[in-house]
Amino acid sequence: MYGNAAILAAVVLIYSASSGRVARSWLSGPILFTAAGLVVGPLGFDILHLEITAVDLKVLAEAALAMVLFTDAAHADLGVVRRTVGLPERLLLIGLPLTIVFGFLVALPLFPTLDLFAAALLATLLAPTDAALGAPVISNEAVPVETREALNLESGLNDGICVPVVVILLDLAVGTEIEHRSLGHAIAVVIEEIGIGLITGLVLTAIAVAILRIAAQREWISAHWLHVPVVALAALCFASAQALGGSGFIACFVGGLLFSYLHDRPKEMLGGAASTGEVLAMLTWVVFGGPLLGRLLDRVTWSMLIYAVLSLTVIRMVPVFLSLVGTGMSVGSKLFIGWFGPRGLASIVFGVIVFDAGVPGRETIAVTVVCTVLLSIILHGATANPLITALRRSGGNGG
Repeated sequence: MYGNAAILAAVVLIYSASSGRVARSWLSGPILFTAAGLVVGPLGFDILHLEITAVDLKVLAEAALAMVLFTDAAHADLGVVRRTVGLPERLLLIGLPLTIVFGFLVALPLFPTLDLFAAALLATLLAPTDAALGAPVISNEAVPVETREALNLESGLNDGICVPVVVILLDLAVGTEIEHRSLGHAIAVVIEEIGIGLITGLVLTAIAVAILRIAAQREWISAHWLHVPVVALAALCFASAQALGGSGFIACFVGGLLFSYLHDRPKEMLGGAASTGEVLAMLTWVVFGGPLLGRLLDRVTWSMLIYAVLSLTVIRMVPVFLSLVGTGMSVGSKLFIGWFGPRGLASIVFGVIVFDAGVPGRETIAVTVVCTVLLSIILHGATANPLITALRRSGGNGG
């Protein structure tokens, strides 16, 4: 146990000492941490022996995603969002459903052993974009602010929107009996997952901000604990929503938005949660590159690799391009937004849920998700800075 802890601590220490230099290069944190997992894991020197289960990986990825979603939402500029030409709405209400449909249609011929529900599950697992992997784009001021906020809101909300879809398809895929009113059941699941998550995030954040205001006025908060409340609040929003049957991802994102709106100086308190989320995300990539790839990488087939490439390109980019028709954005900007739909933590979480549920064809689904996420880590990480430079030279969002 201590040997594993020492290796993980050394990896984090080395990266933290060079993180600024990495951010200016074609590399990225996820690339390096995944590579570290490969080097020290069973596919490399085999010195990191993590007896981690699928549930452990799910918990780690969920914790990382909860922190990232809350802090990304708290940093969002709602004024810019209101001025955009409905970009987040287009991406979520047109682009996301079309992405799932395209992914489903492509999966059918490539994976003939999957039934209709399993193919639809695969498409849904790989539809949500990853806020952590998208950070180099969302945080880079060289990217037009409207584009950054649209991508931020999309990545913050699409995983929560996909949760009820995954739940419904899981019921169908594993043969859980759904009464004749399947449409009513589906609507109820959607309302429950999104509604409970929304209400939980708003209520808990409003109460927390009120408490923090009183504490600040009376100077009760120690300087050493200034960054802790947001970490606790993000965890509280996620865990409470999940316990109540809602989407913890939705709760964290709307909680972050409300925190930024209600709190007088939100950025002063976000440092702890942002750092916590980044460290948890990076540790997830070490596990991903070590034990997970060690078990599944040799099971990748040509069909899985082809689907992974198509998932990151045609399946994502065509729906996004269509959803942005009529916005006045340049072709380059539309393609830029379509390309930067990285797959990561949410897909891993959903993949573990599907695998544990015993869905027919679950190994095919799991390995395809792993293959897609691995390609996304490499391709999106390596192309972020070069494509941002190209977008800036082309004139940003101009028509």
